[in-house]
Parts: sequence; C-alpha cells; structure tokens
Amino acid sequence: MHAVAISSTGLFTPPEIITNEELVVAFNEYATQQNAAHAAEIAAGTRQPVPMSSVEFIEKASGIKRRYVMEKSGVLDPARMRPRFKARPDTEISMMAEIAVAAANDALQRAGKTAADIDGVICASANMQRAYPAMAIEIQTAMGIKGFGFDMNVACSSATFGIQMAVNMVQTGAARAVLVVDPEITSSHLAWKDRDCHFIFGDVCTAILVERLADAPPGAFEVLGTKLFTSFSNAIRNNAGFMSTSEDRSPDERDQLFYQEGRKVFKEVCPLAAEHMASHLAEHQLVPANVKRFWLHQANLSMNQLISRKLLGRDATPEEAPVILDEFANTASAGSIIAFHRHHDDFKAGDVGVICSFGAGYSIGSVVVRRT
Repeated sequence: MHAVAISSTGLFTPPEIITNEELVVAFNEYATQQNAAHAAEIAAGTRQPVPMSSVEFIEKASGIKRRYVMEKSGVLDPARMRPRFKARPDTEISMMAEIAVAAANDALQRAGKTAADIDGVICASANMQRAYPAMAIEIQTAMGIKGFGFDMNVACSSATFGIQMAVNMVQTGAARAVLVVDPEITSSHLAWKDRDCHFIFGDVCTAILVERLADAPPGAFEVLGTKLFTSFSNAIRNNAGFMSTSEDRSPDERDQLFYQEGRKVFKEVCPLAAEHMASHLAEHQLVPANVKRFWLHQANLSMNQLISRKLLGRDATPEEAPVILDEFANTASAGSIIAFHRHHDDFKAGDVGVICSFGAGYSIGSVVVRRT
C-alpha cells in the first residue's frame, strides 16, 4: 500500500463578476414587471406577488457579496434571468471540459508535473453538462492523458468523494496519480427568478492532484484519511433529467432547477457535519484543537460559523475556518477546495488540516491532511 498525498490544486476563475448590487437591480426590475403583469390576480388573492430583494437581505442570509459567472448579460436581463450560452458543435470542446482543463493544467504546473505523470481523471461535479460521453474522458483526451476517466456526482460533496476515490486508487497501486476536477457552471441550474435563492451560486472550476507521497513535491499534504457519509433527504433537490421530456415536463417548472428548504438544511446538516469531522479526527487520535485549519464547504456563512462553534466550543477565527464565500458565492463541490487552494501556504511541516464538504443527499465528505 502506498502513502498518498495531495500534491497541488488548481483554480479556474470565470471572466465575469456579478455584484449583489447588480443582481438586486435586475431582480427587482423582474419582480416589478411580473407584479404589474399579474396585478389583478395579486389583488384578488389568487397569486402571490414576487417579493423584492436587497443587498442587505442577501448578505444577512448568506454572507455572499459577489460571484463569478461565465456569462452575466443573460442573468441580468429581467426578460431572461439565466445565462446566455451559445451551443457548441460536437467538434468543439465543451464548456465544462474547457474550464476543467484550465484548472487541471494549473494544478500540474504548480506540482511540476505533466500529463505523462497522470493515469486517470475523475470529473466530480454537482451538475454535468451532458449524460455521455463522460466529461472526464473529454477532459482526459484534451489534456493528452493516457489511462482512464469517469464522472461522478454527489452534489456539493462531489470533490471530497472524488478525492477518496483517487486516494483509494493511488493507495492500492491502481494508479500513480489521479486528477480530480470539479467544473461547476452552477449559474445554469440556479433559479435566478426565486428571491429566496437567486443570489446563492457562482461558477468556477478546481482541480486536485492526488499521487503517491513518494512522487510528491516537497511541501505536499499527506492524506491521513478520508471519510464519507450519506443519508437520503429531499431538503435540497433538482428534478431536471432525461426523463423530464417523457413526463411532458416544462423546463420552466420550479423543480427543474435547484430548490431547497433552507431552514431545514441548516438545522439538520450543521450537527451532522460537526459530528462527522469530530469522529473522523478521533479515528486518527486527533481532536479539533489539533487542527490548524478547517477548509469547509462554502454554502452559507452562518452554517460554517455554527459548525465551527460546535467543533471548537467557540467561534473560529478567520485563520481557522477561512471564508471565500463572500467573493465566489456557493460554488457547489468546489467551495472547500477553493478555500484550501487559497489558504494553505502558511502551513509548516506537521500541521494538520481538514477539508470538508456537505450538501444534497445529504452527503458529507472529509479529508484529513498533514503538511510534509
């Protein structure tokens, strides 16, 4: 059995930014138009008016201040309220593959590696651009990697679940090195017309290079262990899929995009995530006080604060539980990896950290690492 390390991470940041101020202007214009168009029904009590949004509401509810997106003009058009993408022919690289290649190449460059050093690609994402062929195989081929590729989806926990799959392969000798890529074009599955969630998501792509510790560069993070948990819940859901057309479903039906019971998720997931990390650390004879940093899933600032408080028995400092949510918003599976990518340079040899994600499923994944 081989010792395993995370040698590097990579990040692709989309070209456009939507601030809360811009988002609120567009949403409130949409709300005004809808309320005017349905004024009679609203007055009769047969239809609820679309409530107005505000910067204060968004920041209090989430801690988000802005988000990166692949395309903003369509989102900010009150008559459209979704990205404006152009379909690419099958002969061109797909959008998800394109941003995954960018993040993966960033990770390889940081580790001093090339495609020849990699045996496999796992595309772990909350939403796949298509059913098949696998996005991972397109990414693998575009990068010139010999070996294999496959897709997996565990919603916002996809990256940590993907890391465990990669760790298992490297540990057993099935592969020397595996790239886990997390392209998240979440702007296409967000209900921008829903005041309660129109601000939540942003686009991004991260990549994680998992390889044998013996082959890793100095300063890599040894993986001490991984731990996964799932328990079925309907509290976070998206029902869009290949059966929708056979069911004569309209893409405009609300459940064909992301929706959630936010308060229920908060109440149920926070204790689960805290207990999951505490028990995982105990398996390695560690306690939360031994951990220099928790790189948590970036869905909601209040959730992360409560989870940290349950773990530590006090409020975590920004150094102990860094936040990237304010800049990136919720980026599904990529959030905890962005936090790790941005906030690990100050680690010294022997310092321990935990990467943890949690989301729909419910699903929770954690990775305990130690700086070499």
